[in-house]
Amino acid sequence: MAGSPSDHDVFELRRIRRLVELMKEHDLGEIDLRQGETRIQLRRGGSPEPVAVEPPRVSPAPTTSPAEQAPVAAAQQPAESKNIVEIRSPMVGTFYTAADPDAPTYVKVGDHVGPETTVCIVEAMKVFNQIPAEVSGKLVAVLVENGEPVEFGQPMFKVDTRG
Repeated sequence: MAGSPSDHDVFELRRIRRLVELMKEHDLGEIDLRQGETRIQLRRGGSPEPVAVEPPRVSPAPTTSPAEQAPVAAAQQPAESKNIVEIRSPMVGTFYTAADPDAPTYVKVGDHVGPETTVCIVEAMKVFNQIPAEVSGKLVAVLVENGEPVEFGQPMFKVDTRG
């Protein structure tokens, strides 16, 4: 069925141009469409190179054997991660902790946030986007430094929903 019209729908030039217009109109950084085995992925404002994946962080060598540590780590991890929620970047851009360099930061570790609380700004293509927490709890970690670039989906904060 390689010649069927549905195989070519996603690659029509008019449709691609319309997708680009929609991206501009709605300030989208990326569109990823799939139709059967056909895929089209459009990105705007980023570098043409593939996105690099962070290598896993290596912790210092343990003083006890891995066999001794495994049960403790396994027991602690699920309880902690159940209540910890990451606030992730909704777009590619530059992370800012305040509206301007002289202003106080929106949030800091220990602050309580609600769903509407602005936690930072992500600047993308000269547009400063206020990012809401979208969760209630106590801010337990800021994972990005002020002025650093962030990728789509990159964790920026950790919130303990029990607090």
